[in-house]
Amino acid sequence: MQLKLKLTVAAAFAAVAGMALAQEQVVTIGHVAPVSGAQAHYGKDNENGARMAIEDLNAKGVTIGGKKIKFELQAEDDAADPKQGTAAAQKLCDSKVAGVVGHLNSGTTIPASKVYHDCGIPMVTGAATNPSLTKPGYDTTFRIIANDNALGAGLAHYAHDTLKLKSFAVIDDRTAYGQGVADVFAKTAAGLGMKQVDQQFTTDKATDFMAILTAIKAKKPDAIFFGGMDPQAGPMLRQMEQLGMADVKYFGGDGVCTAALAQLAAGAKTLNNVVCAEGGSSLAKMPGGKAWKERYDAKYPGEFQVYSPYTYDATMLLVDAMKRANSVDPKVYVKELAKSNYKGVTATIAFTKNGEMQTPAITLYHYIDGKKNPLN
Repeated sequence: MQLKLKLTVAAAFAAVAGMALAQEQVVTIGHVAPVSGAQAHYGKDNENGARMAIEDLNAKGVTIGGKKIKFELQAEDDAADPKQGTAAAQKLCDSKVAGVVGHLNSGTTIPASKVYHDCGIPMVTGAATNPSLTKPGYDTTFRIIANDNALGAGLAHYAHDTLKLKSFAVIDDRTAYGQGVADVFAKTAAGLGMKQVDQQFTTDKATDFMAILTAIKAKKPDAIFFGGMDPQAGPMLRQMEQLGMADVKYFGGDGVCTAALAQLAAGAKTLNNVVCAEGGSSLAKMPGGKAWKERYDAKYPGEFQVYSPYTYDATMLLVDAMKRANSVDPKVYVKELAKSNYKGVTATIAFTKNGEMQTPAITLYHYIDGKKNPLN
């Protein structure tokens, strides 16, 4: 009789445990960025932000639809290549992830956004800034950072209004991002009365810029605007110094506005001439920036670049919409995502009807003693 009672009690405990396990649901969120190649430092930083959010969510415990949710991250590498980006997007669709954080580059994010739309999965980018991303009006596409219209225009106004510069040359890397932000700067600067004296092109794989810089030097511009990323900007700054272009101001968008730029410039004094722009506030002015950065640095020492606070917020934003919808079904919670008013680390996030931030901020930076600092 005693043995039978023990077996009955054990069976009851097993049944309760089984019910508890049955009530836990695994929800996967996708992340895509270049974690290989020359831009891997950006991609790893982005992935770190998303992973940190996943860990925080699981530590707090989230219940949706009566089930305890365990979040997992499915991280994919797009190598900053549009074809690989769409392949990664399709892989996430096939895996039936609940939402996507990414991509980093506009050139990968724009084609991937159609893939996500076609399979009905919301995506939130905190890095891709080309305005064309939201032009199709997909109800699954969201951006939580200022776009190139704000970045390029802000830099042009600073060049004209504050620095009183008269002329400029433009270089872009022919990517969707680089060409887009360069075009906005050039059009805005010309509209303010500045003279464009030259336009040159490169690629996002190049490292030798001596020929195009020599051509620009002959035109004697007050400034160069580079539309591209820091793996090209660093060597370009070194070669500008070699050519005696120490007095030429150097402007760029968020693609060059990284901690790594100083290392890539390898001591070139032309780093002191850099003025770059990021979407959003500086970490010191973000609502939760300082405390968040301390936690990030403790977990990922030396890996911070630019966008990880945004990928953290993007992950949290997706889950906030799931909680408000009481559903992890993308087709259900996407409606709540569009109505977000989420107080994040970076800002209070609310969207226009096409998925852009309602009140995007930008911050200009320069470099002092090899460190990036916000301009007052």
